[in-house]
Amino acid sequence: MAQSVDKRVCIIGAGIGGLTSAKYMKEEGINFTVLEATNYVGGTWRYEPKIGTDDYGMPIYTSMYKHLRTNLPKPTMELRDFPAPDSWPSFPSWKLFYEYIKDYARHFDLEKHIKFLHIVTSVRREGNVWKVKHKHIPSGEEFVEEYDFVVVGTGHHSKPNMPNIPGERLFNGTIIHSHDYRVPDAYKDRRVLMIGSGPSGMDISLDVAETAKTLIHSHHSVVNFRTPFPANYIKKPDVKEFNENGAIFVDGTYEDLDDVIYCTGFEYDYPFIDETSGLTLSKRSLTPLHNYMVNIHQPTMVFMGLLVRACLVIAIDAQSQYATALFKGNFTLPTKEKMLEIWQKRVEAIRSKGKPISHIHFVDHYEDQYYEELTRESGIPRVPPVMFKIRIKDTEAKLENFYTFRDYVYTIIDDETFTRKLEKGKCNKLHCEP
Repeated sequence: MAQSVDKRVCIIGAGIGGLTSAKYMKEEGINFTVLEATNYVGGTWRYEPKIGTDDYGMPIYTSMYKHLRTNLPKPTMELRDFPAPDSWPSFPSWKLFYEYIKDYARHFDLEKHIKFLHIVTSVRREGNVWKVKHKHIPSGEEFVEEYDFVVVGTGHHSKPNMPNIPGERLFNGTIIHSHDYRVPDAYKDRRVLMIGSGPSGMDISLDVAETAKTLIHSHHSVVNFRTPFPANYIKKPDVKEFNENGAIFVDGTYEDLDDVIYCTGFEYDYPFIDETSGLTLSKRSLTPLHNYMVNIHQPTMVFMGLLVRACLVIAIDAQSQYATALFKGNFTLPTKEKMLEIWQKRVEAIRSKGKPISHIHFVDHYEDQYYEELTRESGIPRVPPVMFKIRIKDTEAKLENFYTFRDYVYTIIDDETFTRKLEKGKCNKLHCEP
């Protein structure tokens, strides 16, 4: 798969996936262009108080809320060749991390390669090239360009997954998705139902519980959360249906409600790709992908960040290095048949456990092996095993107490080991740091 420098790469999106791809491709002298639908870098990490549509009538893609702090510690949030500031707390705010991303783009001089306010409307395979159609949003002018490779860096955290529960239209209160949640102020002294117990579901529940009269948390997670929830927190099973004034749950109980927030995740949404990609897109999955990223049917197309339960920033950075090595011709992929065989084995393993196909994106305990596989196949630098070990320890801390898991400071000793201690002035039931 050797290539000459005149080969062209289209990078869609200027979030972490797009920026890291741009950084590595620039270093390798690869000819690339970044197309970004907004007028800023950083993707979902930018806080936008507005919801709905922006000044151009385009959807607001970011889901950032005002009080968010990262849910993984600083060592697992650093991009390669660009250390995070020493002044950062162990779990920085969105604002600190967003400034870091902007500094990254400036430091590596990436913005001159980005066409802002250019939304991609079509990516179509024709012959041996990708025909990419994009529109300059302010002027409406459309462009069609040919590229040899495509990097899709738009992620999968911008189109809300709405559960469509019976009786929604009868309910007289407000219903929003966490995508449109910004601040807890609107829920002061109100009875709020939160649906979902993923990271955002847990985080937003505790944020809203600070001001709400009652926080009813509906979910079916089997995870043993040991967090000492506040007195106004009520755990409930799944919602069976809504009526005008509240919700009936599957156990037959009822709660009066003023507001509902769906923390039910996001859909995989790539409206610009069509059947020529060879991919199968559903709300919860995109298949088939080799190494969670390479389009098996059209391996000149790669996707960034389609992993669940991983150190996502670290993983995207590694994927960007892998994609750069692939496009540069530094290694050759397995045959299409072999990639499909590997992928099919994963599908069968998921089905044998009775899990849905969406679990094809779960990395979880396979994370360190994943990094090892990326390096073995492409020759890129190995992500140290310590990153996966930190994530596992951090997950244990979340289960122990969602209020205090961010009180720990993680310090890397070497590629295999790290230390963890409480921040000064913090206490938990185990010990205190003066």
